[in-house]
Amino acid sequence: MIDMHAHWRPAELIDALRARAKEPRIVRNQDGVEVVKSRIGEEPVSKAFDDVEFHIARMDRQGVNTSVLSLLGAYCWIESQPVEVSLPLCRMVNDALSGLCQKYERFNAFAALPLVDMSAAAAEFERALALPGLVGAQVPGNGFLTKKDAEDMRPLLEVANRQRAIVFIHHGPRPGDTFPKVTGDTDNARRRNGTLDMQASLSSVMVTLCLTDYLAPYPDATVLVHNLGGNIPYEIERMDHRSLLDTANEELPSSRFRRSKVYVDCNSFGPGAIEAAVRLYGAERIVCGTDGTEFGCEWTSKALKDAQIGEEAREKILRHNATAMMSRLAKAARETAAA
Repeated sequence: MIDMHAHWRPAELIDALRARAKEPRIVRNQDGVEVVKSRIGEEPVSKAFDDVEFHIARMDRQGVNTSVLSLLGAYCWIESQPVEVSLPLCRMVNDALSGLCQKYERFNAFAALPLVDMSAAAAEFERALALPGLVGAQVPGNGFLTKKDAEDMRPLLEVANRQRAIVFIHHGPRPGDTFPKVTGDTDNARRRNGTLDMQASLSSVMVTLCLTDYLAPYPDATVLVHNLGGNIPYEIERMDHRSLLDTANEELPSSRFRRSKVYVDCNSFGPGAIEAAVRLYGAERIVCGTDGTEFGCEWTSKALKDAQIGEEAREKILRHNATAMMSRLAKAARETAAA
């Protein structure tokens, strides 16, 4: 298995978290123990960051050959700080991720970018792609909710297109966005934020990417959206129905989604959803994703095993699509070196 959606909690941010005055930050609790305190609780510092040997052991248990690491959402606060703060922190994280990739050869990684300044973000993206093991960048889904929103992200797409790199679009806020949408005192807040809003937001991202011409200038960029691209595989029949009623002369949305070049991962979904996604997108557009956890690996492996999609489709999703996706960047690097 190649896991394209494996989040990482970098210990390199310990000092920066200790210096913060608001969550997430490191404080001492009433027992005198240092904890990482966030909006959803606290965790001892000794357990709050990822250990590479533990991660590799989990990969071995779960049959994961390669994990593509990306910053866990709770640590993406570094990207929204003033550029004089965010740029050094992002560089530190990207350099550390590259070091892991070089030392262990079981990892690739997506860069973190200082999103408060798109020119600085594009420059760091370019720099990070020259580091061993970096294959793209993770960017927030809120940047693509509409085509108007996505205009600000064009500098990053230009870098990805030039370098044949991957843009991993993950549900999350842009700097300054109110996030999460549902406050903690609302009933079922975790369900509303972690499923209802997340999936609806990802559906909007896919509509922007697949039902507009936004990606037309970037034929060599690879775009990946997590969680099957939201609810589109289940909503497409209604979308087609509404299209026939409202805009009968337009190409059906299902056709446009099917021929789009946007990839999705199957993180967090079961066999029925994977089957629906294969019917809509085609197996060649789906890759593995697990969130980088033991439970996520078990869940994804079982879902793919139980999905009625055929062995060829299963192999594409498990490894072949991801291999082809990342080989484009390697080819571009070889061509640049030869030139």
